[in-house]
Amino acid sequence: MAVYLFPGQGSQMKGMGGTLFAEFPDLVQKADKILGYSIETLCLEDPDNQLNLTHYTQPALYVVNALHYLKILHEHPVLPSYLAGHSLGEYSALFAASVFNFETGLKLVQKRGELMSQASGGGMAAVIGLKKEVIQTLLDQSNLNNISIANDNSYLQTIITGSNEAVIAANDLFIKAGASMFIPLKVSGAFHSSFMNEAQQVFSDYLSQFKLNAPHIPVIANVNAMPYQNDKLFSNLSMQINHPVLWTQSIEYLLAKGETEFTEIGPGKVLTGLVRKIKNGQ
Repeated sequence: MAVYLFPGQGSQMKGMGGTLFAEFPDLVQKADKILGYSIETLCLEDPDNQLNLTHYTQPALYVVNALHYLKILHEHPVLPSYLAGHSLGEYSALFAASVFNFETGLKLVQKRGELMSQASGGGMAAVIGLKKEVIQTLLDQSNLNNISIANDNSYLQTIITGSNEAVIAANDLFIKAGASMFIPLKVSGAFHSSFMNEAQQVFSDYLSQFKLNAPHIPVIANVNAMPYQNDKLFSNLSMQINHPVLWTQSIEYLLAKGETEFTEIGPGKVLTGLVRKIKNGQ
């Protein structure tokens, strides 16, 4: 069983996309018109150091992921059995499943990136070496009640999110409890948490003007680690902004389907590494 995985924010890198832009000039032109700048220049050269800014990162990754998928589809015209994307990457998966076309997906991602970049005052950190259940218990027992779990990346890699002060203060708590590493992340806000509630509401209103199609290929949703249902397309997409990414559970769902071959579509191998960790119980 073939599964295509699409990476999200954090996988961006200068030079990503390579020759893809020259191979799909019509789509690149459409992207430039929607965004108001050259997506090729941003990805390949990043002359103004904008690639790591959320409202630039998200459209850039969506475009590169989408073009990469189209190239693979052209070379190997056999559809995968399932699709999944990590956070932002879910939009690439939905594009691949024909839920929306390239332009609609880019407009949604552009709006999502703008809204998420405007939600300031929050931070995120990776906690390595502790199980999610231990992390949640520590949070429940401490006074850090405005911290929540944002990404369940693997059994021993969890992303927490909350106010900057609380996230920084949590360092000692987790290290003393046995975490091997505590890594603050360079992000503009507390993604996948209640800090994104206002952004989620605005995005939900924006999303409602678009038409979404039933997936042609099953897509595993971040919010519940289950295939998208036709009547949940709008709610899942809007909820994704302020709800945790259930990545471990998503991979568990796919592994339970039997012999599975995962292929990461896009820059880097972050998701490939996470799948390996999950398979190894890490």
